[in-house]
Amino acid sequence: MATIPSFQLRQTHNLVMTPHLRLAIRIMQLSSPEIKTLIEEELQRNPLLICNERDTSHSDEPAPDQIIKQPSLPLPSSDSLKSETLPDSADAPLDTDYDTEASSGGFDDGYSTDGAPVDYRQHGLTQWEEADRKAACPVSLAEKLDEQLRMTLQLTPQQRFIGAGLIARLDATGRLDTSSGDIASDLNVPEEAVETLRILMMTEFEPSGLFAYNLQECLAAQLVAQNRFDPAMAALLKHAELIPGKHYAKLRALCGVNDHDLADMLAELKRLDPKPGFQPDPVTVATIIPDVYLHRIPDGGGWSVQLNDEAVPHLYLDKKLQARVTSTGQKDDQAFIRIQLANANGLIRALEQRSRTMLQVSSEIIRHQYDFLDQGAPGLHPLTLRDIAATTGLHESTVSRVTSGKYISTPQGVFELKYFFTTAIRNMHGGKDLSSEAIRFKIRKMVNTETRDTILSDDDIMRRLRKEGIDIARRTVAKYRDTLHIASSVQRKRERAAPV
Repeated sequence: MATIPSFQLRQTHNLVMTPHLRLAIRIMQLSSPEIKTLIEEELQRNPLLICNERDTSHSDEPAPDQIIKQPSLPLPSSDSLKSETLPDSADAPLDTDYDTEASSGGFDDGYSTDGAPVDYRQHGLTQWEEADRKAACPVSLAEKLDEQLRMTLQLTPQQRFIGAGLIARLDATGRLDTSSGDIASDLNVPEEAVETLRILMMTEFEPSGLFAYNLQECLAAQLVAQNRFDPAMAALLKHAELIPGKHYAKLRALCGVNDHDLADMLAELKRLDPKPGFQPDPVTVATIIPDVYLHRIPDGGGWSVQLNDEAVPHLYLDKKLQARVTSTGQKDDQAFIRIQLANANGLIRALEQRSRTMLQVSSEIIRHQYDFLDQGAPGLHPLTLRDIAATTGLHESTVSRVTSGKYISTPQGVFELKYFFTTAIRNMHGGKDLSSEAIRFKIRKMVNTETRDTILSDDDIMRRLRKEGIDIARRTVAKYRDTLHIASSVQRKRERAAPV
């Protein structure tokens, strides 16, 4: 039987997301800095939007009470424009006696008193302005080393040539990733000359420890420069791989020192710079701005949850521009304004919906975690996204979006809203279940109260928690301990063996 092509009409149900709905979902999950970036982009794109942080006089015409009329000035008459208004040639000769002008301190400030050129941009700067200028243009490490190389008078021309080659081969940490033999081959000089100058520059140049091949050599050069490199310290650096593992007993035997001396030696190593040539880029530290504030109501009236108005700028419509284009604009202008008006209204509604949802979810979280405000982490109760969604009537995905990257200021500090969602740990005595965050707080408190002779293993912590009625397994204790970045009991014993 042959198949014949034909047209069929069929109705289906599909979920279509409008551009405004996609924008609302996107705004719901953005943090405050990301919202500000989005608003800045929209302000550049949409002429109908006005931000409350900017000048609201967005219209081209000034407000009626701001109109200032220009006073009329009389024009000069032709009689006042006579040649007598110019200075007489006898009063100011065109030719200048340069010898007299130079001796009297005339001319411009392009040269200093000794005849050297002077940068006009540096003229007249105070010491504070000069310091700011130098801070804005810091000197690189290579420039500092080149200056030290020039100032070292006892070096021969060949050594200066080798020194320039060594400086050019430094990596970002101030070490050499090329052997002395390869450097000597590239520079066509003896290898002994390269090695001799490398050792000299490693201990004599500032900062000391540069031009090393490894960490041990770098630290040893700094100790030599400080006259602190003795046989015990040399043995410690030779077996430096034992330091991260806290093998203090073995290190004491290898170095031939007691606990106090080993602690002093380790403390001295910590004061050294493992990367003397590292110059970090200036990074602006981002400050967390709370999206929600929590205030106590006077006279014991509870707590008040308020949105931070400064976290997200408020947007308004430019009614004057809209009315002027609608009444006098051309057809294309009016069509453009209608599109921009729809986009502006959609953005403003999405921001208002984000604020309402955030306030609603934050209030419900505080209602569930009321004991946290006075007790801190031990007062946290088990809470899930489903619990907040059930009480607010929102979807779990909406609650997740509105709590990600949003922060609330509480008496206990500033926390992300996600912090208050914790899983439940069953109470063996039939009481209320405890939150996982409260269990972590108990584990940290137990570890902080340890002494040298009472180091708790994971089994010991599990037994103590079970005595309090907390049904928890040893592997769960180990998992919580790892999330708290607490070392194992064996590692903590090594650390307590020789406190530094």
